[in-house]
Amino acid sequence: MIEGYPSRESVTAGEVLTLHVSTDAPEFRVRFHRLGSELEFMAESAVFPGELRNPPPHPDGVAGHASPAAAWNLPPYEYRIPEEWPPGIYLAHLVEGDEERARAVPLLDDTGIEGFAREFFIVRPRRPGSYGRILYKKSTFTRHAYNRSDNEGMSRDSNFYENPVWDEGGEGRPRGHKLSMHRPGGVIDLAYWDAPFIAWLERSGYRVEYCTDLDLHEDPELLAPYDLLLSVGHDEYWSAEMRDRVTAHVRGGGNVAYFSANTAWWRVHLTDGNTAFVSDTDHRVGEEYPHLPATDLWWPAPPDGVGEPENTLTGVSFRNGGMWPGDWPGDRPTSGYTVQHADHWVFAGTGLRDGSDGGEPDALGAGTALIGYECDGAAFAYDDAGVARATGQDGTPESFLILGIFLLDPVNESFHHLKWGHWNCPEREPRITSPRAATMGIHTAGGTVFTAGTTDWPTVCGREEDPGVVRVTRNVLDRLSHRTPPEGSGGVAGGGGRPVTADRTAPPVR
Repeated sequence: MIEGYPSRESVTAGEVLTLHVSTDAPEFRVRFHRLGSELEFMAESAVFPGELRNPPPHPDGVAGHASPAAAWNLPPYEYRIPEEWPPGIYLAHLVEGDEERARAVPLLDDTGIEGFAREFFIVRPRRPGSYGRILYKKSTFTRHAYNRSDNEGMSRDSNFYENPVWDEGGEGRPRGHKLSMHRPGGVIDLAYWDAPFIAWLERSGYRVEYCTDLDLHEDPELLAPYDLLLSVGHDEYWSAEMRDRVTAHVRGGGNVAYFSANTAWWRVHLTDGNTAFVSDTDHRVGEEYPHLPATDLWWPAPPDGVGEPENTLTGVSFRNGGMWPGDWPGDRPTSGYTVQHADHWVFAGTGLRDGSDGGEPDALGAGTALIGYECDGAAFAYDDAGVARATGQDGTPESFLILGIFLLDPVNESFHHLKWGHWNCPEREPRITSPRAATMGIHTAGGTVFTAGTTDWPTVCGREEDPGVVRVTRNVLDRLSHRTPPEGSGGVAGGGGRPVTADRTAPPVR
Protein backbone atom coordinates (compact mmCIF):
# COMPACT_ATOMS: atom_id res chain seq x y z
CA MET A 1 0.00 0.00 0.00
CA ILE A 2 1.30 3.43 -0.93
CA GLU A 3 -0.31 6.87 -1.23
CA GLY A 4 0.69 10.49 -1.01
CA TYR A 5 0.16 14.11 -2.01
CA PRO A 6 2.33 17.15 -2.87
CA SER A 7 2.84 19.82 -0.27
CA ARG A 8 1.92 22.28 -3.02
CA GLU A 9 0.53 21.37 -6.43
CA SER A 10 2.76 23.72 -8.39
CA VAL A 11 6.50 24.22 -8.41
CA THR A 12 8.89 26.34 -10.46
CA ALA A 13 11.43 24.51 -12.61
CA GLY A 14 14.68 24.16 -10.68
CA GLU A 15 12.97 24.29 -7.28
CA VAL A 16 12.14 21.54 -4.78
CA LEU A 17 8.93 19.52 -4.93
CA THR A 18 7.87 18.08 -1.57
CA LEU A 19 5.83 14.88 -1.66
CA HIS A 20 4.20 13.46 1.46
CA VAL A 21 4.03 9.66 1.26
CA SER A 22 2.80 6.80 3.43
CA THR A 23 3.63 3.19 2.61
CA ASP A 24 3.88 -0.17 4.35
CA ALA A 25 6.89 -1.02 2.16
CA PRO A 26 10.41 -0.50 3.56
CA GLU A 27 11.33 1.65 0.56
CA PHE A 28 9.84 3.36 -2.49
CA ARG A 29 10.76 5.57 -5.42
CA VAL A 30 8.91 8.11 -7.55
CA ARG A 31 8.61 8.05 -11.33
CA PHE A 32 7.84 11.34 -13.00
CA HIS A 33 5.85 11.67 -16.23
CA ARG A 34 4.72 14.72 -18.19
CA LEU A 35 1.32 15.04 -19.86
CA GLY A 36 1.84 16.06 -23.47
CA SER A 37 1.02 14.73 -26.91
CA GLU A 38 1.62 11.46 -25.11
CA LEU A 39 2.55 10.61 -21.54
CA GLU A 40 6.32 11.07 -21.39
CA PHE A 41 8.59 9.48 -18.79
CA MET A 42 10.93 12.15 -17.40
CA ALA A 43 12.91 10.68 -14.49
CA GLU A 44 12.98 8.34 -11.52
CA SER A 45 13.97 9.46 -8.04
CA ALA A 46 16.49 7.85 -5.77
CA VAL A 47 15.21 5.32 -3.24
CA PHE A 48 13.35 6.76 -0.23
CA PRO A 49 12.80 4.94 3.09
CA GLY A 50 9.16 4.02 3.58
CA GLU A 51 7.02 4.88 6.60
CA LEU A 52 3.38 4.01 7.26
CA ARG A 53 1.14 6.64 8.80
CA ASN A 54 -2.57 6.30 9.48
CA PRO A 55 -5.04 8.91 8.19
CA PRO A 56 -6.80 11.20 10.67
CA PRO A 57 -10.07 9.62 11.85
CA HIS A 58 -13.38 11.13 10.79
CA PRO A 59 -15.26 12.91 13.59
CA ASP A 60 -18.29 10.72 12.83
CA GLY A 61 -16.37 7.79 14.36
CA VAL A 62 -17.22 5.39 11.54
CA ALA A 63 -14.43 2.88 10.99
CA GLY A 64 -12.75 3.35 7.62
CA HIS A 65 -13.82 6.96 7.17
CA ALA A 66 -11.07 9.56 7.15
CA SER A 67 -11.50 13.22 7.98
CA PRO A 68 -11.64 15.41 4.86
CA ALA A 69 -11.04 18.49 7.03
CA ALA A 70 -7.73 17.52 8.65
CA ALA A 71 -4.29 17.48 7.06
CA TRP A 72 -2.88 13.96 6.91
CA ASN A 73 0.66 15.02 7.87
CA LEU A 74 2.35 12.21 5.97
CA PRO A 75 6.17 12.06 6.01
CA PRO A 76 7.79 14.57 3.59
CA TYR A 77 10.28 13.68 0.85
CA GLU A 78 12.03 16.19 -1.42
CA TYR A 79 12.90 16.07 -5.10
CA ARG A 80 14.48 18.95 -7.00
CA ILE A 81 12.78 19.57 -10.33
CA PRO A 82 15.38 19.92 -13.12
CA GLU A 83 15.60 23.41 -14.57
CA GLU A 84 15.23 22.07 -18.10
CA TRP A 85 11.84 20.46 -17.50
CA PRO A 86 9.28 22.28 -19.68
CA PRO A 87 6.06 23.77 -18.27
CA GLY A 88 3.25 21.29 -17.92
CA ILE A 89 1.17 19.01 -15.74
CA TYR A 90 3.18 16.10 -14.38
CA LEU A 91 2.37 12.79 -12.70
CA ALA A 92 4.28 11.51 -9.69
CA HIS A 93 3.89 7.71 -9.78
CA LEU A 94 4.67 6.18 -6.37
CA VAL A 95 6.32 2.78 -6.75
CA GLU A 96 6.79 0.73 -3.58
CA GLY A 97 9.26 -2.02 -2.85
CA ASP A 98 12.90 -2.83 -3.55
CA GLU A 99 14.56 -2.56 -6.95
CA GLU A 100 13.44 -6.02 -8.10
CA ARG A 101 9.83 -5.28 -7.23
CA ALA A 102 10.00 -1.80 -8.76
CA ARG A 103 11.41 -3.11 -12.04
CA ALA A 104 8.38 -5.37 -12.32
CA VAL A 105 6.11 -2.28 -12.36
CA PRO A 106 5.86 -1.05 -15.98
CA LEU A 107 6.17 2.61 -16.88
CA LEU A 108 2.85 4.40 -17.20
CA ASP A 109 1.46 5.22 -20.62
CA ASP A 110 -1.61 7.14 -21.80
CA THR A 111 -3.86 4.33 -20.52
CA GLY A 112 -2.40 4.56 -17.02
CA ILE A 113 -3.00 8.20 -16.13
CA GLU A 114 -6.01 7.45 -13.95
CA GLY A 115 -5.48 5.45 -10.78
CA PHE A 116 -4.13 5.38 -7.26
CA ALA A 117 -0.49 5.56 -6.09
CA ARG A 118 -0.07 8.69 -8.20
CA GLU A 119 -0.68 12.41 -7.87
CA PHE A 120 -0.31 15.33 -10.26
CA PHE A 121 1.57 18.59 -9.93
CA ILE A 122 2.37 21.54 -12.19
CA VAL A 123 5.79 22.79 -13.28
CA ARG A 124 5.88 26.50 -14.00
CA PRO A 125 8.67 28.31 -15.91
CA ARG A 126 11.20 30.43 -14.06
CA ARG A 127 10.06 33.43 -16.11
CA PRO A 128 6.26 33.37 -16.52
CA GLY A 129 5.11 33.94 -20.08
CA SER A 130 8.50 33.09 -21.58
CA TYR A 131 7.28 29.77 -22.96
CA GLY A 132 3.75 30.69 -24.07
CA ARG A 133 1.12 33.37 -23.60
CA ILE A 134 -1.74 30.94 -22.96
CA LEU A 135 -2.25 30.02 -19.29
CA TYR A 136 -4.12 26.81 -18.52
CA LYS A 137 -5.71 26.87 -15.06
CA LYS A 138 -6.13 23.42 -13.59
CA SER A 139 -9.26 23.38 -11.40
CA THR A 140 -7.55 22.07 -8.28
CA PHE A 141 -10.08 23.36 -5.72
CA THR A 142 -12.82 21.40 -7.48
CA ARG A 143 -10.60 18.32 -7.60
CA HIS A 144 -10.17 18.50 -3.81
CA ALA A 145 -13.90 19.01 -3.21
CA TYR A 146 -14.60 15.64 -4.87
CA ASN A 147 -11.50 13.78 -3.67
CA ARG A 148 -12.70 10.93 -1.44
CA SER A 149 -9.19 10.02 -0.25
CA ASP A 150 -9.73 6.47 -1.52
CA ASN A 151 -6.98 4.02 -2.32
CA GLU A 152 -6.87 0.62 -3.98
CA GLY A 153 -9.48 -1.44 -2.14
CA MET A 154 -10.16 1.37 0.37
CA SER A 155 -13.33 3.50 0.21
CA ARG A 156 -12.82 6.25 2.75
CA ASP A 157 -15.86 8.24 1.55
CA SER A 158 -14.65 11.63 2.73
CA ASN A 159 -15.13 14.85 0.78
CA PHE A 160 -17.64 17.70 0.47
CA TYR A 161 -20.33 15.33 -0.79
CA GLU A 162 -19.85 12.22 1.31
CA ASN A 163 -19.52 12.61 5.07
CA PRO A 164 -18.47 16.29 4.98
CA VAL A 165 -17.19 18.05 8.10
CA TRP A 166 -18.84 21.27 9.26
CA ASP A 167 -16.91 24.06 11.00
CA GLU A 168 -18.98 26.58 12.94
CA GLY A 169 -16.24 29.17 12.49
CA GLY A 170 -15.39 31.98 14.89
CA GLU A 171 -12.18 33.72 15.98
CA GLY A 172 -11.55 34.84 12.41
CA ARG A 173 -12.43 31.42 10.97
CA PRO A 174 -15.10 31.30 8.23
CA ARG A 175 -18.19 29.21 8.81
CA GLY A 176 -18.80 26.28 6.48
CA HIS A 177 -17.74 22.84 5.30
CA LYS A 178 -13.98 22.39 5.62
CA LEU A 179 -11.61 20.52 3.35
CA SER A 180 -7.87 19.95 3.60
CA MET A 181 -5.80 19.91 0.40
CA HIS A 182 -3.18 17.78 2.16
CA ARG A 183 -4.85 14.44 1.45
CA PRO A 184 -4.10 11.68 -1.07
CA GLY A 185 -6.65 10.28 -3.49
CA GLY A 186 -5.04 9.42 -6.79
CA VAL A 187 -5.90 10.75 -10.24
CA ILE A 188 -9.42 10.75 -11.74
CA ASP A 189 -10.67 14.03 -13.27
CA LEU A 190 -7.27 14.85 -14.76
CA ALA A 191 -7.43 11.71 -16.90
CA TYR A 192 -10.95 12.44 -18.16
CA TRP A 193 -10.91 16.16 -19.02
CA ASP A 194 -7.37 17.46 -18.95
CA ALA A 195 -5.21 14.68 -20.39
CA PRO A 196 -6.95 14.39 -23.80
CA PHE A 197 -7.18 18.17 -24.17
CA ILE A 198 -3.54 18.75 -23.23
CA ALA A 199 -2.49 16.04 -25.70
CA TRP A 200 -4.49 17.79 -28.43
CA LEU A 201 -3.02 21.20 -27.54
CA GLU A 202 0.50 19.86 -27.92
CA ARG A 203 -0.25 17.87 -31.07
CA SER A 204 -1.62 21.09 -32.50
CA GLY A 205 1.46 23.09 -31.60
CA TYR A 206 0.02 25.42 -28.95
CA ARG A 207 2.56 26.62 -26.42
CA VAL A 208 0.85 26.65 -23.03
CA GLU A 209 1.85 27.34 -19.44
CA TYR A 210 -0.05 26.04 -16.42
CA CYS A 211 -1.19 27.12 -12.97
CA THR A 212 -3.42 25.94 -10.13
CA ASP A 213 -6.38 27.63 -8.49
CA LEU A 214 -4.13 28.39 -5.51
CA ASP A 215 -1.60 30.14 -7.76
CA LEU A 216 -4.35 32.37 -9.12
CA HIS A 217 -5.77 32.97 -5.65
CA GLU A 218 -2.45 34.04 -4.16
CA ASP A 219 -0.80 36.06 -6.92
CA PRO A 220 -2.46 39.30 -8.08
CA GLU A 221 0.11 39.58 -10.91
CA LEU A 222 -0.20 35.99 -12.14
CA LEU A 223 -2.20 36.84 -15.28
CA ALA A 224 -0.10 39.85 -16.35
CA PRO A 225 2.20 37.95 -18.77
CA TYR A 226 -0.65 36.09 -20.47
CA ASP A 227 -3.09 36.98 -23.23
CA LEU A 228 -5.47 34.06 -22.74
CA LEU A 229 -6.62 32.15 -19.65
CA LEU A 230 -8.16 28.68 -20.07
CA SER A 231 -10.66 27.14 -17.66
CA VAL A 232 -11.10 23.46 -18.51
CA GLY A 233 -13.60 20.74 -17.59
CA HIS A 234 -15.27 21.00 -14.18
CA ASP A 235 -14.39 24.30 -12.49
CA GLU A 236 -16.92 24.65 -9.68
CA TYR A 237 -15.08 26.17 -6.69
CA TRP A 238 -13.61 29.69 -6.85
CA SER A 239 -12.34 32.13 -4.25
CA ALA A 240 -13.22 35.82 -4.35
CA GLU A 241 -9.57 36.56 -5.12
CA MET A 242 -9.69 34.30 -8.18
CA ARG A 243 -12.73 36.11 -9.51
CA ASP A 244 -11.18 39.52 -8.85
CA ARG A 245 -8.01 38.55 -10.74
CA VAL A 246 -9.88 37.23 -13.78
CA THR A 247 -12.27 40.18 -13.85
CA ALA A 248 -9.33 42.60 -13.82
CA HIS A 249 -7.59 40.56 -16.53
CA VAL A 250 -10.58 40.89 -18.86
CA ARG A 251 -11.15 44.56 -18.10
CA GLY A 252 -7.50 45.15 -18.96
CA GLY A 253 -7.90 43.58 -22.39
CA GLY A 254 -7.01 39.99 -21.52
CA ASN A 255 -9.08 37.09 -22.84
CA VAL A 256 -10.63 34.00 -21.24
CA ALA A 257 -11.94 30.77 -22.76
CA TYR A 258 -14.16 28.68 -20.51
CA PHE A 259 -13.97 25.18 -21.96
CA SER A 260 -15.79 24.22 -18.78
CA ALA A 261 -19.09 24.32 -16.91
CA ASN A 262 -20.57 24.46 -13.41
CA THR A 263 -18.01 27.26 -13.33
CA ALA A 264 -17.61 29.42 -10.22
CA TRP A 265 -20.70 27.92 -8.56
CA TRP A 266 -19.39 27.97 -4.96
CA ARG A 267 -17.16 30.50 -3.20
CA VAL A 268 -14.31 29.16 -1.06
CA HIS A 269 -12.28 30.73 1.75
CA LEU A 270 -8.66 29.65 2.15
CA THR A 271 -7.54 28.66 5.66
CA ASP A 272 -4.68 26.90 7.49
CA GLY A 273 -1.94 28.74 5.67
CA ASN A 274 -3.72 28.15 2.35
CA THR A 275 -3.56 24.36 2.74
CA ALA A 276 -7.33 24.03 3.31
CA PHE A 277 -10.54 25.83 2.40
CA VAL A 278 -14.03 26.33 3.77
CA SER A 279 -17.30 26.81 1.88
CA ASP A 280 -20.80 27.26 3.29
CA THR A 281 -22.53 24.86 0.90
CA ASP A 282 -25.86 23.02 0.95
CA HIS A 283 -24.13 19.74 1.78
CA ARG A 284 -25.02 17.74 4.86
CA VAL A 285 -24.59 19.19 8.34
CA GLY A 286 -25.35 16.40 10.82
CA GLU A 287 -28.86 15.23 9.99
CA GLU A 288 -29.70 18.43 8.10
CA TYR A 289 -29.80 17.99 4.34
CA PRO A 290 -29.94 20.18 2.43
CA HIS A 291 -28.21 22.75 4.56
CA LEU A 292 -29.75 26.12 3.69
CA PRO A 293 -29.12 28.92 3.27
CA ALA A 294 -25.83 28.04 1.64
CA THR A 295 -24.30 31.48 1.82
CA ASP A 296 -21.29 30.74 -0.40
CA LEU A 297 -23.43 30.19 -3.48
CA TRP A 298 -22.32 33.02 -5.77
CA TRP A 299 -25.54 34.11 -7.44
CA PRO A 300 -28.27 34.61 -4.75
CA ALA A 301 -28.50 37.98 -3.02
CA PRO A 302 -27.35 38.23 0.61
CA PRO A 303 -28.08 36.92 3.17
CA ASP A 304 -28.85 33.76 1.19
CA GLY A 305 -25.74 33.94 -0.99
CA VAL A 306 -22.84 36.08 -2.14
CA GLY A 307 -24.85 38.28 -4.50
CA GLU A 308 -22.29 38.22 -7.33
CA PRO A 309 -23.73 36.03 -10.10
CA GLU A 310 -21.04 34.02 -11.84
CA ASN A 311 -22.50 34.83 -15.25
CA THR A 312 -21.42 38.46 -14.89
CA LEU A 313 -17.96 36.98 -15.51
CA THR A 314 -18.61 33.86 -17.60
CA GLY A 315 -21.84 34.84 -19.37
CA VAL A 316 -23.58 31.68 -18.15
CA SER A 317 -24.63 29.95 -14.94
CA PHE A 318 -25.29 26.40 -13.80
CA ARG A 319 -28.68 27.52 -12.50
CA ASN A 320 -29.76 28.09 -16.12
CA GLY A 321 -28.15 24.88 -17.33
CA GLY A 322 -28.34 21.33 -16.09
CA MET A 323 -26.68 18.06 -15.29
CA TRP A 324 -26.82 14.36 -16.06
CA PRO A 325 -26.18 12.47 -12.81
CA GLY A 326 -25.95 8.75 -12.28
CA ASP A 327 -22.87 6.80 -13.25
CA TRP A 328 -20.29 9.48 -13.98
CA PRO A 329 -19.89 10.74 -16.66
CA GLY A 330 -23.27 9.27 -17.64
CA ASP A 331 -25.14 8.44 -20.82
CA ARG A 332 -26.31 11.76 -22.21
CA PRO A 333 -28.08 13.34 -25.18
CA THR A 334 -25.96 13.53 -28.34
CA SER A 335 -27.88 16.20 -30.25
CA GLY A 336 -25.18 18.87 -29.93
CA TYR A 337 -25.58 22.65 -30.01
CA THR A 338 -28.03 24.22 -32.46
CA VAL A 339 -25.90 26.75 -34.33
CA GLN A 340 -26.70 30.47 -34.30
CA HIS A 341 -24.84 33.30 -36.08
CA ALA A 342 -22.86 30.95 -38.32
CA ASP A 343 -21.11 33.95 -39.90
CA HIS A 344 -19.33 34.67 -36.62
CA TRP A 345 -15.54 34.15 -36.61
CA VAL A 346 -15.93 31.37 -34.05
CA PHE A 347 -17.49 29.19 -36.79
CA ALA A 348 -15.02 30.11 -39.54
CA GLY A 349 -14.06 27.06 -41.58
CA THR A 350 -16.63 24.75 -39.98
CA GLY A 351 -19.13 24.89 -42.85
CA LEU A 352 -21.94 24.95 -40.28
CA ARG A 353 -25.21 26.72 -41.12
CA ASP A 354 -27.64 28.50 -38.82
CA GLY A 355 -30.84 28.18 -40.88
CA SER A 356 -30.75 31.76 -42.16
CA ASP A 357 -30.57 30.32 -45.68
CA GLY A 358 -34.04 28.82 -45.22
CA GLY A 359 -32.80 25.34 -44.30
CA GLU A 360 -32.53 23.64 -40.93
CA PRO A 361 -29.75 24.89 -38.65
CA ASP A 362 -26.85 22.52 -38.14
CA ALA A 363 -25.80 21.08 -34.78
CA LEU A 364 -22.26 21.45 -33.44
CA GLY A 365 -21.05 18.20 -31.88
CA ALA A 366 -24.00 16.12 -33.07
CA GLY A 367 -23.43 12.44 -32.36
CA THR A 368 -21.11 13.10 -29.42
CA ALA A 369 -21.75 13.53 -25.69
CA LEU A 370 -20.79 17.20 -25.94
CA ILE A 371 -23.62 18.45 -23.70
CA GLY A 372 -22.85 17.70 -20.06
CA TYR A 373 -22.28 15.92 -17.90
CA GLU A 374 -22.90 19.38 -16.44
CA CYS A 375 -23.71 22.45 -18.50
CA ASP A 376 -24.29 26.16 -17.96
CA GLY A 377 -26.75 28.53 -19.60
CA ALA A 378 -27.94 32.12 -19.87
CA ALA A 379 -31.45 33.42 -19.38
CA PHE A 380 -32.80 33.99 -22.89
CA ALA A 381 -35.85 34.55 -25.05
CA TYR A 382 -36.50 33.91 -28.73
CA ASP A 383 -36.90 36.90 -31.03
CA ASP A 384 -39.35 37.07 -33.95
CA ALA A 385 -36.87 35.24 -36.18
CA GLY A 386 -36.57 32.37 -33.71
CA VAL A 387 -33.06 33.33 -32.60
CA ALA A 388 -32.22 32.87 -28.91
CA ARG A 389 -30.99 36.10 -27.36
CA ALA A 390 -29.75 36.63 -23.80
CA THR A 391 -32.09 38.78 -21.72
CA GLY A 392 -29.50 39.85 -19.16
CA GLN A 393 -32.06 39.44 -16.37
CA ASP A 394 -29.78 37.03 -14.51
CA GLY A 395 -26.60 39.13 -14.73
CA THR A 396 -25.38 37.97 -18.14
CA PRO A 397 -23.60 40.91 -19.87
CA GLU A 398 -25.56 42.81 -22.53
CA SER A 399 -22.89 42.00 -25.11
CA PHE A 400 -23.28 38.22 -24.66
CA LEU A 401 -24.00 36.57 -28.02
CA ILE A 402 -25.52 33.08 -28.00
CA LEU A 403 -23.73 30.99 -30.62
CA GLY A 404 -25.07 27.56 -29.74
CA ILE A 405 -27.96 26.29 -27.66
CA PHE A 406 -29.35 22.97 -26.43
CA LEU A 407 -32.77 23.15 -24.77
CA LEU A 408 -33.24 21.18 -21.55
CA ASP A 409 -36.81 20.42 -22.47
CA PRO A 410 -38.91 19.32 -20.75
CA VAL A 411 -37.55 20.59 -17.45
CA ASN A 412 -37.34 17.57 -15.20
CA GLU A 413 -36.73 18.13 -11.53
CA SER A 414 -35.77 14.52 -10.89
CA PHE A 415 -32.13 14.31 -9.84
CA HIS A 416 -31.75 11.36 -12.20
CA HIS A 417 -32.35 13.21 -15.46
CA LEU A 418 -30.79 16.08 -17.32
CA LYS A 419 -32.44 18.83 -15.38
CA TRP A 420 -32.70 22.45 -14.46
CA GLY A 421 -29.46 23.47 -12.83
CA HIS A 422 -28.68 22.47 -9.29
CA TRP A 423 -31.45 20.65 -7.45
CA ASN A 424 -32.02 23.48 -4.97
CA CYS A 425 -32.58 26.12 -7.67
CA PRO A 426 -36.36 25.51 -7.74
CA GLU A 427 -36.46 26.32 -4.02
CA ARG A 428 -34.51 29.52 -4.54
CA GLU A 429 -36.21 30.43 -7.85
CA PRO A 430 -39.64 28.78 -7.67
CA ARG A 431 -40.79 30.42 -10.91
CA ILE A 432 -38.92 29.57 -14.09
CA THR A 433 -38.45 32.93 -15.81
CA SER A 434 -36.48 31.65 -18.80
CA PRO A 435 -36.15 28.38 -20.69
CA ARG A 436 -33.21 26.33 -19.43
CA ALA A 437 -30.55 25.47 -21.97
CA ALA A 438 -26.89 24.61 -22.30
CA THR A 439 -25.42 27.71 -23.91
CA MET A 440 -22.28 28.42 -25.91
CA GLY A 441 -21.53 32.10 -26.37
CA ILE A 442 -19.16 35.03 -26.29
CA HIS A 443 -19.00 38.56 -24.91
CA THR A 444 -16.57 41.44 -24.54
CA ALA A 445 -15.74 43.49 -21.46
CA GLY A 446 -12.40 45.01 -22.46
CA GLY A 447 -11.08 41.60 -23.46
CA THR A 448 -13.13 38.76 -24.92
CA VAL A 449 -14.72 35.89 -23.01
CA PHE A 450 -15.75 32.67 -24.80
CA THR A 451 -17.75 30.05 -22.95
CA ALA A 452 -18.36 26.51 -24.16
CA GLY A 453 -21.08 26.02 -21.53
CA THR A 454 -20.31 22.32 -20.98
CA THR A 455 -17.82 20.32 -18.95
CA ASP A 456 -17.09 17.82 -21.71
CA TRP A 457 -15.95 20.19 -24.46
CA PRO A 458 -12.25 19.44 -23.79
CA THR A 459 -12.91 15.70 -23.96
CA VAL A 460 -14.73 15.86 -27.30
CA CYS A 461 -12.08 18.20 -28.72
CA GLY A 462 -9.14 16.31 -27.25
CA ARG A 463 -10.32 13.01 -28.67
CA GLU A 464 -11.16 14.76 -31.96
CA GLU A 465 -14.65 13.26 -31.94
CA ASP A 466 -16.18 16.14 -33.91
CA PRO A 467 -14.38 18.27 -36.54
CA GLY A 468 -16.62 21.27 -35.86
CA VAL A 469 -15.74 21.31 -32.15
CA VAL A 470 -12.06 21.00 -33.02
CA ARG A 471 -12.23 23.86 -35.53
CA VAL A 472 -14.14 26.14 -33.16
CA THR A 473 -11.54 25.44 -30.48
CA ARG A 474 -8.75 26.35 -32.92
CA ASN A 475 -10.56 29.53 -33.90
CA VAL A 476 -10.96 30.57 -30.26
CA LEU A 477 -7.36 29.81 -29.36
CA ASP A 478 -5.91 31.45 -32.46
CA ARG A 479 -7.97 34.61 -32.04
CA LEU A 480 -7.84 35.02 -28.27
CA SER A 481 -4.21 34.02 -27.72
CA HIS A 482 -3.43 37.53 -28.95
CA ARG A 483 -4.44 40.33 -26.62
CA THR A 484 -6.05 43.14 -28.59
CA PRO A 485 -3.90 46.27 -28.16
CA PRO A 486 -5.71 49.23 -26.57
CA GLU A 487 -6.32 52.15 -28.92
CA GLY A 488 -3.27 54.39 -29.22
CA SER A 489 -0.87 51.79 -27.81
CA GLY A 490 1.14 51.49 -31.00
CA GLY A 491 0.16 47.88 -31.51
CA VAL A 492 1.74 46.45 -28.37
CA ALA A 493 -0.18 44.93 -25.46
CA GLY A 494 0.45 42.60 -22.56
CA GLY A 495 4.23 42.74 -22.95
CA GLY A 496 4.39 42.27 -26.73
CA GLY A 497 2.09 41.70 -29.68
CA ARG A 498 2.47 38.88 -32.20
CA PRO A 499 0.50 37.19 -34.99
CA VAL A 500 -2.82 35.67 -34.00
CA THR A 501 -1.77 32.19 -35.14
CA ALA A 502 1.62 32.22 -33.45
CA ASP A 503 0.70 29.69 -30.78
CA ARG A 504 -0.85 27.24 -33.22
CA THR A 505 2.03 27.25 -35.68
CA ALA A 506 4.80 26.89 -33.10
CA PRO A 507 6.40 23.43 -33.13
CA PRO A 508 5.06 20.87 -30.66
CA VAL A 509 7.02 20.53 -27.44
CA ARG A 510 9.18 17.44 -27.01
